[in-house]
Amino acid sequence: MPQAKFYTKERNFDRGPDNRENVSQLSPYLRHRLLTEKEVWQKTLEHHSFETVEKFLQEVVWRTYWKGWLERRPLVWDEWVDAVGRSEDSKELEKAREGKTGIGAFDTWARELVATNYLHNHARMWFASIWIFTLRLPWEAGAAFFLEHLLDGDPASNTLGWRWVAGLQTRGKHYVARAENIRRYTEGRLDPQGQLDEEAEPLAAGDPPEKIEAELPPTVASDPPRSGDGLFLTTDDLAPETLFESGAFDSVAGGRPEIESLSPLREARAVRDFRAAVVRSALSHTEDRNGKSGEWMDQTSGRAVVEWAETTRLKRVWFAHAPVGSTRRPLKQIAEALEASGIEVRRYARQWDHDLHPFAKSGFFAFRKKAFPLLKVS
Repeated sequence: MPQAKFYTKERNFDRGPDNRENVSQLSPYLRHRLLTEKEVWQKTLEHHSFETVEKFLQEVVWRTYWKGWLERRPLVWDEWVDAVGRSEDSKELEKAREGKTGIGAFDTWARELVATNYLHNHARMWFASIWIFTLRLPWEAGAAFFLEHLLDGDPASNTLGWRWVAGLQTRGKHYVARAENIRRYTEGRLDPQGQLDEEAEPLAAGDPPEKIEAELPPTVASDPPRSGDGLFLTTDDLAPETLFESGAFDSVAGGRPEIESLSPLREARAVRDFRAAVVRSALSHTEDRNGKSGEWMDQTSGRAVVEWAETTRLKRVWFAHAPVGSTRRPLKQIAEALEASGIEVRRYARQWDHDLHPFAKSGFFAFRKKAFPLLKVS
């Protein structure tokens, strides 16, 4: 983690994969809530004044904002998945994914993404802009390429970030990559002078996305664990120790239900291995009432979870809330299988989300204006 003042001043510089001292690199851990936003927020303010770290804290809550926004507009995710399923490969798409477009900066980032499963945030914006406005490729395919390879790939942040670059998220406002900006913030390492369309217009936007009233499940405090309860962990929330006392459940298990139904989305082997590893790590630190570590489940279908619950004689199974994204549908199917077998399902959400999601109705700065005072900063 860089020093606070250094982060604010230096965060936009992309110095390449061998020099990330100016960014925190916490995103894969926040994505899976191995670290929670609340923990990072509180720990940061224990050591720094808010004024010193405001920019860093703002970046932490962007993830919360995107999730809250998408909860109200789940059709945006569904339509994107449908578009990815309908898209056809082309030579141009293949060149872009392989880093063979002839645009040196873009090709460098494409190869870096595949090799390291990470890109600097500024590079992600440049890359998406060049993909959309210079290469004229479908933004949906670019978002799929990112989600396939990023260790911190988040359904809300990724999908809505690409929409924002394209000019679809904030109508009429788009992000155009400029060679001079790239040269400056890569300190001359990359310079696509004369290779970019710097006069591109935003993509044509259709009707505003349909909005629904989103309601989160209750917090843990409203109905604590009791005898006969089990906990099932997924990649959406892997810090149960911040919510539950050790030994709170009769049995603990975890797995990756989204793997069962990822199509038409793809997932790089490194991403798959990382997500399996972080679930296993969380399970190894989560004990049941008998002091036994949580159980990893290779198969995470409804039938497999029902067998686990029946074998351990559970009356109720707990799941963390599945935000809009790849885990929601398979977890719904698992819950239906449990309930059909007479086992109650208890979904829960964190107080952080209950407090902040209601403010994610429109733009980020309206969200920030209401959310930051609630978090006891000015």
